[in-house]
Amino acid sequence: MKIRDVARKFTAAREVMALGYYPYFRPVESDQDTEVNLNGKKVLMLGSNNYLGLTNHPEVKQAAIDAVRDFGTGCAGSRFLNGTLKIHLILEEKLAEFLNKESVLLYSTGFQVNQGVLSAIVGKDSVILSDKFNHASIIDGCRLSFAKMLKYNHNDTEDLERQLKTVPDAKTRLIVTDGVFSMEGDIARLTEIVALAEKYDADVMVDDAHSLGVLGPHGDGTGPHFNLNSKVSLVMGTFSKSLASVGGFIASDDDTIHFLKHHSRALIFSASPPPASVASVIKALEVMQREPERRHRLWANTRRLVEGLKQQGYDLGLSATPIIPIIVGDNMKVFIFCKRLQEEGIFVNPVVAPATPPGGQLIRISLMSTHTFDQIDFALDKLGKVGRELELIS
Repeated sequence: MKIRDVARKFTAAREVMALGYYPYFRPVESDQDTEVNLNGKKVLMLGSNNYLGLTNHPEVKQAAIDAVRDFGTGCAGSRFLNGTLKIHLILEEKLAEFLNKESVLLYSTGFQVNQGVLSAIVGKDSVILSDKFNHASIIDGCRLSFAKMLKYNHNDTEDLERQLKTVPDAKTRLIVTDGVFSMEGDIARLTEIVALAEKYDADVMVDDAHSLGVLGPHGDGTGPHFNLNSKVSLVMGTFSKSLASVGGFIASDDDTIHFLKHHSRALIFSASPPPASVASVIKALEVMQREPERRHRLWANTRRLVEGLKQQGYDLGLSATPIIPIIVGDNMKVFIFCKRLQEEGIFVNPVVAPATPPGGQLIRISLMSTHTFDQIDFALDKLGKVGRELELIS
């Protein structure tokens, strides 16, 4: 059988297309702001990870323009060889200081961080214990590692301890978890995870992709949020959310970062992050620290929307962050809900099986600090209207 024959057997997406409810690859025709242009129509963006609203900040955009003028459009090689620029080192130093870690190493994407770190740092005769709801990049990184992977039930530290007890002879044990889970919006039970790590001589790695700019006293992530930063061995983060660009990093002690520089294939064999992206992050980090009110507005917006949705009768699961899932429980209902909201001027993201467990299909809403209360009230009005129409709420 040819590859094309295998591909032709995948019909699920085309079936949804034929019904007129296909919700993916929608071309946005403007910048990522609180409102975007979609098919020539202005809609309210409630599906972006631009938590602090910095992708359209004039200083951030100017930093990218200046970097292209000074360094060109690309690095034409990997960090390992010719692709390390002075601004890469500047950003690594600034992030290490911000996160209170010894060293930071940049990667070209967040996905590459988890894939490249986990596949390199934990080897044969070792074990990775991963939350079942962790991001796909963590799962793929675990698969590429020579370590044994054990999945524990989502945010279930009793199950985590049960599995830790099964590997007493492992060379090393690494517990890896999202800080904020990207679809459900709940927060890792880090206090209990760290306690178990100390009890069973394990390390902890936290994926702070959706935590930076959101959690912590300075937007510095999950560890500081729980006052446990020193107990987390590795902190991963991305630039495509609060930091308004693209790319990612791993933060740890000097020796671990030195090891990764010489063993992480995703780093060594990938082109380095382009100058414009790096400069954007440097400036976004500066603005984030200078303007803590952005984070405060983000949480005020979250409280307003969550309160309104709960009053309407929506099931928001266990969300405790600006990622707000509306649990629908059926693939087709999610697609219809998404389409009707778009027709009413609201952009949201559909999340269906197998990306969620059966019955957990949802509409994912994510807020920005730059949303206004008027925009949130508009969204609540439309969400109420469509929810009643589809009998999702009474």
